[in-house]
Amino acid sequence: MNYLTLENVSKMYGEKVLFDNISLQVNQGQKIALVAKNGSGKSTLLRVIAGKEPPEGENSKVELHRSVNLRFLDQDPDFYEEHTILEAVFDSDNPMIQAIKEYERTLLFKTEPAVAQAAITRMDDLKAWDFEARIQEVLTRFEIHRMDQLVKTLSGGQKKRLALAKLIIDEPEMVILDEPTNHLDLDMIEWLEEYLSQPNLTVFMVTHDRYFLERVCDEIIELDRGKIYRYSGNYSAFLEKKATRHENEAIALEKDKKLFKKELDWVNRSPQARTTKAKSRVDAFYDLKDKVSGNRVEGELQIDIKGQRLGKKILEAHNIGKSFGDIKIIEGFSYKFQKKERVGIVGPNGVGKSTFLQLLTEEIRPDTGKVVVGGNTVFGFYSQDGIQLGEDKRVIDVIQDIAEFIPLDKGQKLTAPQLLERFLFDRKQQQVYVSQLSGGEKRRLFLLSVLMENPNFLILDEPTNDLDIMTLNILEDFLLDFPGCIIIVSHDRYFLDKLVDHLFIFEGEGQIRDFIGDYSEYRVLQKERERQQRREDRAEQQRKKEAEQEQKPAEGLTYEERKTMNKLEKEISKLEEKKKQLEAKFLETDQLTPERITELAKELDELKATIEEKEMLWMEYAEKA
Repeated sequence: MNYLTLENVSKMYGEKVLFDNISLQVNQGQKIALVAKNGSGKSTLLRVIAGKEPPEGENSKVELHRSVNLRFLDQDPDFYEEHTILEAVFDSDNPMIQAIKEYERTLLFKTEPAVAQAAITRMDDLKAWDFEARIQEVLTRFEIHRMDQLVKTLSGGQKKRLALAKLIIDEPEMVILDEPTNHLDLDMIEWLEEYLSQPNLTVFMVTHDRYFLERVCDEIIELDRGKIYRYSGNYSAFLEKKATRHENEAIALEKDKKLFKKELDWVNRSPQARTTKAKSRVDAFYDLKDKVSGNRVEGELQIDIKGQRLGKKILEAHNIGKSFGDIKIIEGFSYKFQKKERVGIVGPNGVGKSTFLQLLTEEIRPDTGKVVVGGNTVFGFYSQDGIQLGEDKRVIDVIQDIAEFIPLDKGQKLTAPQLLERFLFDRKQQQVYVSQLSGGEKRRLFLLSVLMENPNFLILDEPTNDLDIMTLNILEDFLLDFPGCIIIVSHDRYFLDKLVDHLFIFEGEGQIRDFIGDYSEYRVLQKERERQQRREDRAEQQRKKEAEQEQKPAEGLTYEERKTMNKLEKEISKLEEKKKQLEAKFLETDQLTPERITELAKELDELKATIEEKEMLWMEYAEKA
């Protein structure tokens, strides 16, 4: 079933063409990712698809199937600032969500018993309790707890999580997501990955998270120089097919260049347009000239800045501790950094990772212990909160205010304009004001401003947010060759796996554990520990249950009741199998019509009701047993 159609859609900002005359279709169940360089128009295209901006172009069309429930996650979600979280989350016309909102309000504000009872009755009537439990799970997953908190008091990251939670609660059939993993911790990202993988959910998103692209997507669309290129498969398939496309384009471009040289010789020798045949050849020459000049290979980010030499003593933490009130951030942490060390830092949001970095760079002092910084150590601190570029400054001024040039290897130097060019800011864009840059371009400029200090100890706090995949690949290559030390705080699993040798795991209550290995190795070990803990918990519960049964007088079931209970177990098992088969039919997209979907949904609801009825009866016997 077709959900969305775009035809002949274009968009320009001034003289810059973001995309030109593009067409695409999105069908039910597809998982599509859009990739492009920063400033290419990814977010604008998402907003056009979501109906937030009008398309341009003759005969342009954006059509969403009238029955499809679509939700859009913007990079900067827009809420009414005076709303509470409760009002923002449950801002919906859905009767069940409205009933849950009223019920939550009675809990939050402790309303009169009659009002509370009316809310509970409404929940019963709509059978909303399971849905209410699902909502609580989503809110807890995204660390949304204080329902009476005003939206205007939330940080940008908290608003993004609130918007994502609201989107999931609305249970859409199709989602359009702009960088959904920004501001999520690693557990949240893995949970979201599982949610988006549902077979019946249709996804169109922009993300720099390459594990997301690998594990969720079945198609990737690249926006390149205003045109789109579609690649079936996940991220690995995209890399292979894109490489093949570039090889073919390079071969075709070389042939065009040879033909162009031949035609140029002819044009220079021939009188212009004496005959119709000659005029036709001249016209073809100018078309070929446009094609050759238009197919130039765009530059890639180049970083080969030379870091200052590190001394023998680099950075040492001696039994440091830090608390805020009763909350322990760090307790008794000691470590000595060695040359070329690559450390990743992981842990839930709010556990103290940013405070830890500020302690190491001596921006704040520890309560106990001490931090010793080597005499030759020069920090380069890239932080989320540090992006304070003057909006009224030109790009070139931002860099020249730091330094006119920077040293390279072998005694060479690079001027500020040359360095900006290597960071994909051409001479024309260097004269642009910072306020006109995209979010990713601002981050790229901030990263350059950090490197202009010529550091030998890099501290990168979420450096991958808003950077495009092409820039990330170049940045990773630079960091792999960087001669100094690196500490990385990131929720980008791919980035961590590629770069770090070991991890500082923030486990809460001030405890930091040093784990030798990358993030994926850590998660494998962590999941096995969680499974082992669940096995031990179940075994303990079973021991308690058996002990309680031994102490109780033998009541038990009669022979007939035991027989009925066994029969119910078999019936429930068969019904569950039938339910799986029925759910599988929803995946047969080539055979699904709206009528068939309605028919299957009705049959599935009836089956679930039968299973629930038999399970309740089984529970009665189980309690008696």
